[in-house]
Amino acid sequence: MREWQWLARQSGTLLAGQLAIMGFGLTDTLIAGHHSPSALAVLALANSIYVSIYVALNAVIQALLPIWAGLHGAGQPQALGRSVRQSLYLAAILGAIGMLALGFPHPWLRWAQVPESLWPLVLDYLGVLALALLPLLGFRIYSTLNQSLGLARLVTVLQALGLLLKIPLSIVLTFGAGSWSGMGVEGCAWATLAVQSLMLATGLGLLRTQAVFRELQLWRKPEWPDFAQLRRFAQMGLPAGLAVMVEVTSFTLMTLFIARQGETMLASHQIAANLAALLYMIPLAIGIAASARTGYWLGAAQPQQAQTAIRLGMGMACGMACVSAALLVLLREPLSRLYTSDPAVATLASGWLVWVALYHLADAVQTVCIFLLRCFHVTLSPVLIYTGVLWGVGLLGGYLLAYQGLGPWQPQPSAESFWRMAVLALALVAVLMVMRLGRAMRARS
Repeated sequence: MREWQWLARQSGTLLAGQLAIMGFGLTDTLIAGHHSPSALAVLALANSIYVSIYVALNAVIQALLPIWAGLHGAGQPQALGRSVRQSLYLAAILGAIGMLALGFPHPWLRWAQVPESLWPLVLDYLGVLALALLPLLGFRIYSTLNQSLGLARLVTVLQALGLLLKIPLSIVLTFGAGSWSGMGVEGCAWATLAVQSLMLATGLGLLRTQAVFRELQLWRKPEWPDFAQLRRFAQMGLPAGLAVMVEVTSFTLMTLFIARQGETMLASHQIAANLAALLYMIPLAIGIAASARTGYWLGAAQPQQAQTAIRLGMGMACGMACVSAALLVLLREPLSRLYTSDPAVATLASGWLVWVALYHLADAVQTVCIFLLRCFHVTLSPVLIYTGVLWGVGLLGGYLLAYQGLGPWQPQPSAESFWRMAVLALALVAVLMVMRLGRAMRARS
């Protein structure tokens, strides 16, 4: 199979899985919205806390992909198996931290000035998701291992089946059945716990029974913690988690700043943000596939093949981004109307989607770059770039342009001010990431 065919197949498989995971959140939102306005408010509040924690912890595990792909490329299956067993210690530490944060979110709720009437429901919801965190992180180890071996289909199938189970289970647990009145919005959380636990159990069953995993010898007695290896995990994973935190919080704070402009402006921004998140799934899938292949070739001591994988991955991401951005611009009006029946919201949102298209072009480049940089163990500079540019130029620049004025420009209180600066910031991030990747490639060639 040619290199581009491998990347295309893996990327497509990964994309299907990522969309299935997005379907989990969409399912809960639709169910909560039909249950009651208060249920939707509880879900929004709880998920804003949960996502901020989970995506960072998830990124720490995902960052192990180049390590495992390198061991696979070097033909060291038993070393790969030992590394996977060591990652269980990392997952346990991360799980304990996440469960503590989700179990005691009171400081977050006070800071956000959440009405105390909503606290009991939010706390109950997060308490269930705290229990779900360990199977979620366990499944992320399973996913990352399979991605490193080029077996993304064994992940995507489970994610798709999980979504098919999640939908009816969330409906029954939320609304009830027969004489049982259901659990309300908390039922969505219990459905997540049940489905993620079943997905992990199925994944473990596959690891135990499938011949493709046999040479890894995963089921040996776990070794004592190898602190040198755990330190290497931390050096790769913690900056990745911080980078994701910066990216997520820059978007979250942008939404909070726009909220003061009224419901119509905020609703139009939410449409734009949702479509930006949806489009992000494409370069995310390509980035994971390209980093798996690049790590494999670097582990096999074939830097020229690694560079071929990098160029193909970047070219594929840029090509798909151009197509996606063009379609978004052409279809911006019907897409906006699909989200809302309010003409004012739809009109504003269609204007923001032009900026989303530009944003996506830069986002595709920098997303693939940050995954590829991990293959060269470059982790600190991306965090510094993200922090300085996304917060300093994008978020702060958007706030100044919207509310205080920026240079010769008078204050322009609109979501467009934030999107303009976000596009500028992400374009700068993309340029800096490409330069850093080029330097890493030259040093390894």
